[in-house]
Amino acid sequence: MVNYFFLITLLPLIGFLVNGIFGYKIKNEKVAGIIGSGTILGSFIIALIAFFQLLGMPAEQRTITVTLFQWITAGSFNISAAYLIDPLSVVMSLIITGVGFLIHVYSIGYMHGDRGFARFFAFLNLFIFAMLNLVLGDNFLLMFLGWEGVGLCSYLLIGFWYEKKFTGDAANKAFWVNRIGDLGFMIAMFYILVNFGSLNFGAVFGAAGSSIAPGSTLITVITILLFVGATGKSAQIPLFIWLPDAMAGPTPVSALIHAATMVTAGVYMVARCSILFALAPFTMDLILAIGALTAFFAATIAVTQNDIKKILAYSTVSQLGFMFMALGAGAFSTGIFHVTTHAFFKALMFLGAGSVIHSMHEEQDVMNMGGLKNKMKVTFLTFLMGGIAISGIPPFSGFFSKDEILTNVYLSGNYLFFGLGVLTAFMTAFYIFRLIGLTFYGNPRYDEHKTHPHESPKVMTIPLIILAVLSVIGGFIGLPHIVGPNLIDHFLEPVFASARTILPVHHIEAGTEIMLIVISVFVAVVGIFLAYRAYAKAYKPEVSRNPVYNFVQNKYKVDEFYNAVIVTPLRMLSNLLYKFFDLIVIDGIVNGSGKFFTSLSGDWRKMQTGVIQDYAVISVAGIIAIIIFVLLVVK
Repeated sequence: MVNYFFLITLLPLIGFLVNGIFGYKIKNEKVAGIIGSGTILGSFIIALIAFFQLLGMPAEQRTITVTLFQWITAGSFNISAAYLIDPLSVVMSLIITGVGFLIHVYSIGYMHGDRGFARFFAFLNLFIFAMLNLVLGDNFLLMFLGWEGVGLCSYLLIGFWYEKKFTGDAANKAFWVNRIGDLGFMIAMFYILVNFGSLNFGAVFGAAGSSIAPGSTLITVITILLFVGATGKSAQIPLFIWLPDAMAGPTPVSALIHAATMVTAGVYMVARCSILFALAPFTMDLILAIGALTAFFAATIAVTQNDIKKILAYSTVSQLGFMFMALGAGAFSTGIFHVTTHAFFKALMFLGAGSVIHSMHEEQDVMNMGGLKNKMKVTFLTFLMGGIAISGIPPFSGFFSKDEILTNVYLSGNYLFFGLGVLTAFMTAFYIFRLIGLTFYGNPRYDEHKTHPHESPKVMTIPLIILAVLSVIGGFIGLPHIVGPNLIDHFLEPVFASARTILPVHHIEAGTEIMLIVISVFVAVVGIFLAYRAYAKAYKPEVSRNPVYNFVQNKYKVDEFYNAVIVTPLRMLSNLLYKFFDLIVIDGIVNGSGKFFTSLSGDWRKMQTGVIQDYAVISVAGIIAIIIFVLLVVK
C-alpha cells in the first residue's frame, strides 16, 4: 500500500486538471461531477486502507514516511517531498476525503445548471489536493505549501460567483486576513530553520524534546508565531472576521471549508506540533484563553443572527474555539476528536441549509421561512439530528467530544474558562434550536403563492442521511472513561506521547466525571427547551430596539473597529505615500531623468551639423588632445 500512497493526492490533482482544462468541452454535468467525486472517493479508499494497515501494526511503529522525490537542496539544507503516514494524518485524511466526497456528490445536485459547473468541481478537487498535502507533509515547508494552497482555493471558491461584488469582497477579505496569519507561520519557520537546522518534523521535534528547556524564550516565540498562523486559518480572535463573510460562496463551499478543510488546518497544525507547544506553557495558556473567548464571543453573535448560513458560520467559529480550548488544556487527541465529530454534524447542517436555500429560491433569512418540516421531511430530520449532535445531547456525537473538552479544561484548573465553556454550550443549544424553530416549525412566513418549498433530489438528500448517521454514532469512538474505552484517544496516543511526558497528568474520579456530564447535558437541555418554547411556536418577528441586542447583532462592530483603526489609517498612509513618494519622488526621478537626457541630447544634437569640415576639425582636435594628454600626463 505504501508504494501507492502518493495516489491519495494525485487523484484529486488529476480531477482538477481534467475538469479545469477540458471542462468546457464536457457538455454533460454528470460526467464532470463523476470525475470530481470519483477521484475523491478513490483517495478515501486509499486513506481507509492506510488506516487498517496502521491498525495491524504495533502502536509504537505506526509511523511510515513515503518519500516522493528530493525537493530542495541548498548547502546543508535538504528537504524532500515526503508524506507522513501516522494515526493523526490518517484520521485527518479520512475526514477530508470522506466528508469531502459526500460534499462533492451533494454538489452535483446543488450546482445543477450553473454555467461554471466543471470549473466548480475543478476548484473543489484542488482544495482537497491542497488540504491533503497540508496534513500529510512530513515537514513544515510541504505543510506550508498546502497551507497556502487552501488559502488560494478558498479565494477561488468564495468568489466563485465573481460577477457579484459582495462575493469578490468576501474572497478578498478571506485572502488578506489569512495573509496576516500566514506571515506569523513563515517567521516561525525561519526561526525553526535557524535554530534547529531543519524543517523536517522528526528532526525538529526530536531536537526540541531533547535540548529545549520548557518555557524558554525561543520555544515561546516560535509557538506564539505558529499560533498566529492558526488564528488566521481557524478563525480565532482577532483574525476570525473573514469566516462569516465566506458564506458568499456556494453552500457546498461553506460545508467544505467549515467541516473538512481550511478551518481545521490551524487545529491540526497545533496538534502536529504538540511537543513544541507542550514546552511552551505560556502559549498553552494563551491558546486556552483565546479559544474560550472566541467560543463565547462567536456564540453570542450566533444567537442574534437571522441569515441561516451566518448562524452556522458563527457556530463554526465557536466550535473551533472549543477545539483550541482542548489543545490549550493539553488534550490534543480530544481536540482532534472534536474536529472529527464537528465535521459530521457541521457538514450535515450546512448541506441541510443548502437544501433549504435551494428549495426557498435562494432565500437565506430564517425570519422569512417557517413551517418547512412537513414539506422537507428528510432535510428536517437530518438537520434535527445535526442540531441535537452539536447541542451535546447523548448519545449523539457532539456530546462525547464536547463533554471531554469541558472535562479536560476543568481538570486543568482553569475554572473561569470552564465556566465560559459551559455557558457557551448552553448558547450553542439555544441558537441551533432557535434556527431549527424559525426554519422548520410554526407557520410559513413566506409568500406561499410565489414560493413552493419541496424536498431536494436524492443526490442531495443521500449525503444528508449518511452524515446524519455519522452524527448519531460518530461519538462512540471516544466514550467517557466511566463508560468504556476511548478508541480515538488510544489510536492517537503514539503521536502525542512525547508531549504527554511533559504535560501534567490529570486523573478524574467517577463521581467528578458524572457531575461534569450532568452539567454538560443539563445546560444543553435547558438551551433547547428555551429555544423551542420561544421560536418553535407561531413566532412573529419583531425589530428589537434593545441597543445591546443590536450591538451584538452587528457583530460588536468589530469590522467597523478594524476599518477605523487599521484599514482607514493604512489607506490614508498609502494615499499619502502614493501622492508624495510615488508621484513626486519616484516619478520625479524617473521623469526628471528622462527630461534631463532629452534636453541634453537636444543640445548635443546641434553638434551634428552635417558639414564634413566640422567633423574633421573635431577629430583633429581630439587627436591633438590625446597626444598632449599622453605626453604631459602619462609617464
